[in-house]
Amino acid sequence: MDTSSLTPQELAQALQTAVTNTAACLPDFTHAFKYSHSENNWYAPSENVEWTTGFWTGELWLAWEYTKDERIKEAALQQVQSFLYRIKEKIDVEHHDMGFLYSLSCVAAYKLVGSQAGKEAALLAADNLLARFQEKGQFFQAWGPLGAPNNYRLIIDCLLNLPLLFWASRETGESKYARKAVEHSRTAMSCVLRDDNSTYHTYYFDPKTGEPLRGVTAQGYRDGSAWARGQAWGIYGTALVYRYTKDPQYKELFVRVTDFFLAHLPDDWLPYWDFDFSTGSTESRDSSASAIAVCGMLEMADHLEPAEAEYYRQAAKRLLGVLYRTCAVKDPSLSNGQLLHGTYAKSSPYNTCKDRGVDECSLWGDYFYMEALLRRHTSWNPYW
Repeated sequence: MDTSSLTPQELAQALQTAVTNTAACLPDFTHAFKYSHSENNWYAPSENVEWTTGFWTGELWLAWEYTKDERIKEAALQQVQSFLYRIKEKIDVEHHDMGFLYSLSCVAAYKLVGSQAGKEAALLAADNLLARFQEKGQFFQAWGPLGAPNNYRLIIDCLLNLPLLFWASRETGESKYARKAVEHSRTAMSCVLRDDNSTYHTYYFDPKTGEPLRGVTAQGYRDGSAWARGQAWGIYGTALVYRYTKDPQYKELFVRVTDFFLAHLPDDWLPYWDFDFSTGSTESRDSSASAIAVCGMLEMADHLEPAEAEYYRQAAKRLLGVLYRTCAVKDPSLSNGQLLHGTYAKSSPYNTCKDRGVDECSLWGDYFYMEALLRRHTSWNPYW
């Protein structure tokens, strides 16, 4: 297995293939969105629902940044209107994933082309997320009716929703958004990070007292295992919180979660869906976890001392090389996605998941793969 970094020629080819694949999808996915994951490597159209549609619009913005193709920009702006309608009408927004939905679609539109509709939608989404903050426990409740004991918990994924709030504070001058983002991040990392530097997926709190209760998995193999994508959310999440706060504790947290991820990779450097599995296992991989981790390492490397920064940059480059050579869609007759061999959810004897998107493309995997390529290509200004 070749685990070397991409050559300049490979990087150029990878980017060109990715943006060509994106543009080829415009006839089917301008007025519709891609579903959260592929089936037999092909995405079906979806309405603007669930937590993943922003990743497709984010792909469009990445492709537009690289190509300046006006067709791609116009498609992305049409989708921004859909996101504005969605948040105004409160369509499937009773959860914490406002950042995944609105940072990559609407904040991006505002940053890149000055879209006022994008700004309006993103600020409404920030308000929507702010309403999910639980004072008892100091966290954003991920799912379900607010205050319900069986849903009184945070999940590690939410670290990627916090940049929406930091951005909202900068745009409005109101500190409440950033303040709650900081409070949530402190609560989350004090609970989900174990002594061995692995992470819990979700963590419950007592709704009466706010006391932390227990870590439980939703999509990992078992409560005490390290779900690969959750660990990757920890990598990128700590890097993004550091970007906005410059609090040195997030550098330390980044090193801890990242070193665990790297130390538990199999020999071929393509992670299984849970770190309970390693070299020789027949379990499914999750390429999306690797793509997320690459983006997090490249983000934090800009804020580290030179030797440490180079260590994580080189690790990220190796991971990206593996993704390109083993998972990237190079033949559009085989898939309308970007990154094969992802896992949305995998059932186990110890979780409550049903198999979903196993050994398939995932919309977030596609997005983070493209973001990673653009980060390698240029000094990229994040939508986060």
